[in-house]
Amino acid sequence: MAGASGYIGGRLTRRLLESGYTVRCLARHPGKILGREWAADAKLEVRQTDLGNPESLTPALEGCEAAFYLVHSMTSAGGSYAEQDRDLALRFARAAKEAGVGRILYLGGLGETGPELSEHLASRREVEAALASTGVPVTVFRAAMIIGSGSASFEILRYLVERLPVMITPKWVSTPCQPIAVRNVIEYLTGALATPATTGGTFDIGGPEALRYLDILRIMAEELGLRRRWIIPVPVLTPRLSSYWIHLVTPLSHDIARPLAEGLKNPVVCRENRITTLIPQQLLTVRESIRAALSKMAEHHVETNWAMAGPIPGDPDWAGGTVFRDTRTVTISAPPPAVFQAVCRVGGGHGWYSADWLWTVRGWLDRLVGGPGLRRGRRDPEEVTFGEALDFWRVVGYEKNRRLALRAEMKLPGEALLEFVIEPEGEGRCSLRQQASFQPRGLLGLLYWYSVVPLHHIVFRGMLQGITQEALRRAALEGKAKSEGRQP
Repeated sequence: MAGASGYIGGRLTRRLLESGYTVRCLARHPGKILGREWAADAKLEVRQTDLGNPESLTPALEGCEAAFYLVHSMTSAGGSYAEQDRDLALRFARAAKEAGVGRILYLGGLGETGPELSEHLASRREVEAALASTGVPVTVFRAAMIIGSGSASFEILRYLVERLPVMITPKWVSTPCQPIAVRNVIEYLTGALATPATTGGTFDIGGPEALRYLDILRIMAEELGLRRRWIIPVPVLTPRLSSYWIHLVTPLSHDIARPLAEGLKNPVVCRENRITTLIPQQLLTVRESIRAALSKMAEHHVETNWAMAGPIPGDPDWAGGTVFRDTRTVTISAPPPAVFQAVCRVGGGHGWYSADWLWTVRGWLDRLVGGPGLRRGRRDPEEVTFGEALDFWRVVGYEKNRRLALRAEMKLPGEALLEFVIEPEGEGRCSLRQQASFQPRGLLGLLYWYSVVPLHHIVFRGMLQGITQEALRRAALEGKAKSEGRQP
């Protein structure tokens, strides 16, 4: 499987393993997969593979009966994503042919064909053609909006409805759409492997109803228990302006929001339903899909989210220039697991232990210049995994009970890393080293560092104190539980 670290790929891999399939995941950064709860399954194999390198790709596909291609470059390639997606798909198709892969399965996008198709949806068609170019049978599933906890579409809907009691919207708000629940998508993808009749076919997949985006927004408001949202369509808002608005109000960056906004002008409704006969299942309505997603969020059981597939840049050359560091160390009378759990709670709804208002201001400033800000939050309130996003940081180092490293993805004139390292110091004690590193780019980077240094004493000192207090609290609870003879 290519794309196992993404939103759909992560859920599909788990489902395939539960169904008894042996799954080989191809990943440029294996740690993003090895940190998942299902990574210990004996039927899972993870191979470090660069999809852009045919020399490593062909051997990685050898022995595979079928290959899922769930790759999309929109989160990493910016305006050139269509060209990159086409090139990667061509390389994958050639490697699959050479490796003797029996079939390829691809999840694309719904939408009428023709010159009016948005660049985003047209790119999906180009990928379909590229995958089929070498003669390997390709099964294509075309979906519109996928609704599930953590999906990009769901997050756009939720944030727009939660934050805007009155919405000035483009005319696309009346465009028909046929959403599908993420669980139904996974069922189709899994079921296709056991359904030979799907080989080489192209199938539209959607839920049982087609609605206007206007209606979907109102259903979201009702399921959130909010008052009726006033939605006012106007003809002057272009997709470009819509994408900036989505960027400011929701967690999505402008690079992702723009192609999605442009695609909203195209009706995305199933033109045929053959798949419902080949792989029958109970299809969730839009309301049922939204309700299920909100339930997963309330239970803190969001299995994957849209930000997990983001790129992890290579480590910067810290030895190649000036690097500023803010290092603070404290000894804590708590075992390493308690300290590590406290460290892993940073970000999202928990905040950053200190000066949350400063973090909020920094998040808004980042959004204004095109960065992710704090809106991405975190997938789970307690657990983190390699490669996932925490507000405007990404986890680039993870050693349980010992180390957590976060790379900044905010707009910066340089490279920033925030690292926590835990070292045992005897029974029930350990040291925690918290280090912020910054490698500036040019004069602007130097000015940036010196302008924020005065705030470090407030932010980083308070963070270390907060982590210490939380670790002590957890250690006390664990000690009390043990003394009472029960599990903490």
